[in-house]
Amino acid sequence: MAADISATGVKSECGMKPSYTMSHDLSGLTALLCVAEKLSFTAAAAELRVTPSAVSQTVRALEDRVGVRLLQRTTRSVGLTEAGARFVAQLRPALAGVHEAFDSLGALRDRPAGLLRLTVSRSGYAHALEPLMAAFLAEYPDIKVDICADERLVDIVAEGFDAGLRLGETLEREMIAVRVSEDQRAAIVASPEYFAAHAKPKHPRDLLEHDCINMRRATSGNAYRWEFTEDGKDFEMAVDGRLVANDAAVILRAAMSGLGIAYMMESTVRPLLADKRLVRVLDAYCPPFPGYFLYYPSRSNVAPKLQVLVDFLKKRKAGRSRSYGRSPFKAIHAASESM
Repeated sequence: MAADISATGVKSECGMKPSYTMSHDLSGLTALLCVAEKLSFTAAAAELRVTPSAVSQTVRALEDRVGVRLLQRTTRSVGLTEAGARFVAQLRPALAGVHEAFDSLGALRDRPAGLLRLTVSRSGYAHALEPLMAAFLAEYPDIKVDICADERLVDIVAEGFDAGLRLGETLEREMIAVRVSEDQRAAIVASPEYFAAHAKPKHPRDLLEHDCINMRRATSGNAYRWEFTEDGKDFEMAVDGRLVANDAAVILRAAMSGLGIAYMMESTVRPLLADKRLVRVLDAYCPPFPGYFLYYPSRSNVAPKLQVLVDFLKKRKAGRSRSYGRSPFKAIHAASESM
């Protein structure tokens, strides 16, 4: 097998040939290819918009680095050496591929396109994304959306997601968070049949006498402590019951079946309350708090596919009430609201 031509003439310890392009830009290769096509330093210089001497010096520097003469020069003509002809034959398609790669980056930089991967809570998707997804996809036909509905708090960088959607209290401080929904409220609910057999609680402490349906946190495995506000002060309660689940839909169906009292999002149960299929209690202890946030790790070089989703959701979200009680917003990076 013929020896590989490289900057050092040997292979590296990792088995890859040392490459001139690892430590130098592509100007030498571009200049060589242009001279080979034009067979003239003057014509190549005009194409590249530099002086003929600059082209000559660039190609000479390339030859010095690879240790092989690539061009034959006379006062009247320029031609490729045998090594130069072989090199250019391989260089031409390779360099074309490099330019295509840069062009593809430019296309993604300049227009919203590609696969947008999102990790979302089920309730967050149903409330903040699902009603708008058809309109978003219609407005941006070159974007594909991959939605992973998961109650876990995943590492969006490690698992390859572009962004996530969660309630504000669950977000890490270093995340950039953009509010995309109206205020939310908790709703303490049970079926009419349950309250026909049990007295309605008048205060959150009365829940200790009730069968409460617990939510098991997907990340920690612990049961969620129900959150309330009284006289402007926040407090939590650990409730008990015979049923625990890690999915809000399961808990909701259990509450509708009369198995106990559930702690739900108001937006989830609003139609069921209107139809009197559920009954709400302890409303005075559940003031509004900021709702759902789209979050991602950096302000720098935000991909167009993500930026248009951010802008789309911000334009269409409902009002921003500031009459918050318990505030999950406290865990969000201070820069969030300036987005």
